[in-house]
Amino acid sequence: MGVADDAVEIRAGGWRTLAALHGLIEASLERALQKEHGLSVVEFTVLDALSRQAGWHMRMQQLARAAALSSSATTRLVTRLEDRGLLTRVLCVDDRRGIYTELTPTGRALLGEARPTHDAVLEEALAEAAAIPELEALVRVLVPPR
Repeated sequence: MGVADDAVEIRAGGWRTLAALHGLIEASLERALQKEHGLSVVEFTVLDALSRQAGWHMRMQQLARAAALSSSATTRLVTRLEDRGLLTRVLCVDDRRGIYTELTPTGRALLGEARPTHDAVLEEALAEAAAIPELEALVRVLVPPR
């Protein structure tokens, strides 16, 4: 195995470690958010991303990037959340072709209820991951000691 092969293996190993940590965290969050609040992780991510914007709105393209979804998947997700009364779509005043997605008061309230669950489960999942030898170093990098 040459130097180039070693570098490829190191990157691949790092990617597998990251994917394993992501999978552990996402599964924990999915279970808790669905059970306690009727939200998926990606739904929570969309509500959270919108809540962090001035005016609680974003263009659909920005939202797709924030949620790591395709445009079509974002449109379907926003439609589902809009049907639940958590989001609304508004035409952009500056550019009539642009559409903003905004949090509704109901969406803000649900996010407010779900955020403590999300944060607690994330902390628990990271603690669990830190106890797994293969994930410990990555968790240390992501979560500096207090």
